This record gives sequence, structure tokens and C-alpha cells, in this order.
Amino acid sequence: MKKNLYTADASAIGGRSGRVRSATGTIDMEMSVPEGLGGKKNATNPEELFAAGYASCFQQALLVIAQKAGDTLDKESKVQCSVTLFQEGEGYGLSAVLDVDLKKFDEAKTIEMVRQAHVICPYSVGTRGNMEVELRVMGKAIPVKAEENAGVAGE
Repeated sequence: MKKNLYTADASAIGGRSGRVRSATGTIDMEMSVPEGLGGKKNATNPEELFAAGYASCFQQALLVIAQKAGDTLDKESKVQCSVTLFQEGEGYGLSAVLDVDLKKFDEAKTIEMVRQAHVICPYSVGTRGNMEVELRVMGKAIPVKAEENAGVAGE
């Protein structure tokens, strides 16, 4: 049974050359196309905001996985998320790379925790089957099973 926990509200005016503002006012930022595509400096873009949200959400999923195992994450553990905007034919799309460094765990344990986090992270669940997500541990790509990127986990 679905139980709504929280709803975030934000609005945009002017698209990629406008402004975004959250209902709480915490986010109130000028937007621009990426600087490398001719945009302004000191403005953000949807891809940066998506990358920040995904990195934060994935880190939280890792914290939950660690806690369930009776463990904790190193305070310096890090999730780096890179979001790429691409054009394919007439359409546009996104892909993401999540690179995780948990510091205190060996590679095998980190890989297992990353796989588990990818199953429960709301961003991973929301993107599954809709965009390519590459998982890495300290820069090294880890194999992603087809079912981990297609449909809802467990279906």
C-alpha cells in the first residue's frame, strides 16, 4: 500500500533561461543552459539540480542499508553523481553515473551495499527503465544486472 511521506513543490519561470523557486523559498536560483553550451556563469541548470538530488538521495539509501546491517558509514564517505544531457535524433535524454567511495569498507562489501542502495533509492526506482544509470565504486564500473535498470525492482 502506497503511503505518501512528503511532497516538494517548486516552480519554474522562463525555462532554462529563467528562475526556479521552491515553495519553501529554500531554493531560489537563476537558471541557464550549461555554460559549455553557451549559458551564463553562476547559474545552475536542471542537470546539476538532478545530480545533486540523486547523489544526496543515494547517500541516504546507503546510510539506511548500513544501519539495517548494524553498521555506520565513514563521515567522509561520498557519492559523486554525474548527469549527462544528450540528444538522440529529435529527442533529448539523460544518463547518470553514480560513483561511490565508502572509505572504510572493502570493495566487495561496498559493491554489495551499492547494489542494495540502487534497489531502494527513490531516484534509482524512479529512473529504472527510463534512463541508463552506471554504478561505480571508487571510479571502477560495477556490472549492473538488466533487472536492476529495467522496471521496478522485484517485478
